[in-house]
Amino acid sequence: MRAFCLLLLTVCLLFSQFTPGVGLLEGLGQRSDHYKCVRNGGTCHFSSCPLYTKIQGTCYSRRAKCCL
Repeated sequence: MRAFCLLLLTVCLLFSQFTPGVGLLEGLGQRSDHYKCVRNGGTCHFSSCPLYTKIQGTCYSRRAKCCL
């Protein structure tokens, strides 16, 4: 039983280096494009921008438009 626990611990430690969430830690210090848009006074829209506004950038990882 002890050998099985050590083997399981070794396998878990080995595969913990390849977790898919590691990429999330790299962008921890970066602001999202949605945050930048709202901070500049814009709004995010998946459809076209409302009247009297123009496209200023993108939101939600370039899936929506930032309208000012």
